[in-house]
Amino acid sequence: MTFEGFPDEGLVFYEGLEADNSKTFWTQHRSDYESFVRAPMLALLEELSPEFGPAKVFRPYRDVRFSHDKTPYKTHQGAVVTPEGRGTGSFYVQISADGLLVSGGSWRLESDQVARYRRAVADDVQGPRLETEVARLRAAGWEIDGERLVRVPAGYSADDERLDLLKHKSLHATRHWVPEEWLHTRAALDRVRDAWRDLARLTAWLADNVGATTKEPRR
Repeated sequence: MTFEGFPDEGLVFYEGLEADNSKTFWTQHRSDYESFVRAPMLALLEELSPEFGPAKVFRPYRDVRFSHDKTPYKTHQGAVVTPEGRGTGSFYVQISADGLLVSGGSWRLESDQVARYRRAVADDVQGPRLETEVARLRAAGWEIDGERLVRVPAGYSADDERLDLLKHKSLHATRHWVPEEWLHTRAALDRVRDAWRDLARLTAWLADNVGATTKEPRR
């Protein structure tokens, strides 16, 4: 399967879904989703898999059990690649009416992972490596985000070096492009590939220093 870009019809589909997030709209336009969203996403991931590994494509249905927002369908299509055996440090791609979003890092860490993350940030070798990489990504236009504490984490001091990084409970870098003509061509493949390559040192640091959780997975 060859990736030829994300068709404009897929973005139009999501514009319609945002306006009418109902089972009726979904049923009437399911073929648009399959042809203009899911199929090109699968083609993109297939071409990226030799370098980055197999991807998980997220379902289009929202989990509304614990949400005040009961709209049934996601207004974007996302996919994630987590290198096998590394536990954390993933690559993410998403298409929506707003355009293309690419991200990398960790989005949710269990308590044992957070503890290892903070020990590594406080380390005199690993801490500066992460600090340097985060500064490089930010200077290159990446948005650095993730769940973080307002207060100083327990066991650390307000005088600690890299306090801002120590407050993080997750860490990821994100870049977003609004829809332009290149999105509908193979140039979109190059954007995602180049972006994921740019994130490789961040994801590798997280994989090497945080790793997989030993806790039971949350539902």
